[in-house]
Amino acid sequence: MRGYLIVLAVALGTTLVLTPLVRRLAFRIGAVVRPDDRRIHERPTPTLGGLAMYLGFLAAMAAATRIPQFEGVFTTTSEPLGVILGATIIFLVGLVDDLREVSAPAKVAGQVLAGGVLSLLGVTMLFFRIPFGDIVLLSPDLAPLVTVLWVVGMANAINLIDGLDGLAAGIVAIAAAAFFLYAARLFDEGFLPDNSVSPLIAIIVLGLCLGFLPHNVHPARIFMGDGGAMLLGLLMATPTLLVGGQTNEGFSGQTFFFFAPLFIPFFILGVPIFDMAFAIVRRASRRTGVATADKDHLHHRLMRLGHGQRRSVLILWVWTALLSGFVLYPAYTDRGNAVVPFGVAALGVALYTLLHPEARRARANGGEQLALELDPDPVQEPGAARPSSDARTTH
Repeated sequence: MRGYLIVLAVALGTTLVLTPLVRRLAFRIGAVVRPDDRRIHERPTPTLGGLAMYLGFLAAMAAATRIPQFEGVFTTTSEPLGVILGATIIFLVGLVDDLREVSAPAKVAGQVLAGGVLSLLGVTMLFFRIPFGDIVLLSPDLAPLVTVLWVVGMANAINLIDGLDGLAAGIVAIAAAAFFLYAARLFDEGFLPDNSVSPLIAIIVLGLCLGFLPHNVHPARIFMGDGGAMLLGLLMATPTLLVGGQTNEGFSGQTFFFFAPLFIPFFILGVPIFDMAFAIVRRASRRTGVATADKDHLHHRLMRLGHGQRRSVLILWVWTALLSGFVLYPAYTDRGNAVVPFGVAALGVALYTLLHPEARRARANGGEQLALELDPDPVQEPGAARPSSDARTTH
């Protein structure tokens, strides 16, 4: 654990120290999101936080190359190079969008390029496990496609959930910690090779988020922007691909969904993935573009129930932690009854969300004021500038 703790400290410390400097730079070059009637934040806020996270990622990877226990990771496989190049590509795409408007097709093209680089350099899904069925070996022409689609989906999932101060960073931190613990367990059981980059990437992501959170909790002094959100999405896609998608061996004694490469990220990153899917269905039903911003995300619905930003974020953090614990509990206890305590805890969170006195008061009053403030308006006025990203319009 010593090497991982060093890398964690480097990622956390670098991001924590550089974020205020990036904030000053953002003000100087005008990379600032100003409040309006479509945004929740109340003061001009810089949106280049992803730059500090990217530099923290590079610093942590550089530190890892100097630690003897990671020598095999960097000398025997091309996966670390693939992660660095893919992260650089997707961050630059998001950074350009934070500085000037980039069309949705152009952003997706950048995400596809980043996913293609990952696949080309070995970070790819080779095996797909069908629930209650067999393990499918993906053909050489299908594996890159599945990898790219997963990277695109994960990047947009994190981007869509980045709507309240500290929400995305907190959720990804919890997910990264869960993936690291899962990978550590697989190491102990001999299911991961010594040169796997998965736990290293997971612990770096945890450090990036913990270093950024003090500057991003409500009231946020800086946003991560598309650059940060898409960077985190790609980095979180990496361990899911490598941990679940590159072995055809089952993890003995565990519930099947636990090691299935499709279900692991769905359970641990359940909140952003569900929100992304719900947003696509919602916008399709309204016959608006998938990239059209609205204010009907999960966090907006919580606020309309009467919760403030802090409580809404805390509720979603707790829900993500429950989902992560639900997946990790069987791995560390070798028991299959985890559904009972975590089901009860999940019910408690749901009841608190819906029955909190402020929520009941808001519903009793019809939520008129909050509905007026947060009512989605997908139809833009003629000549109005199109919001450049869902993440920025929901702050």
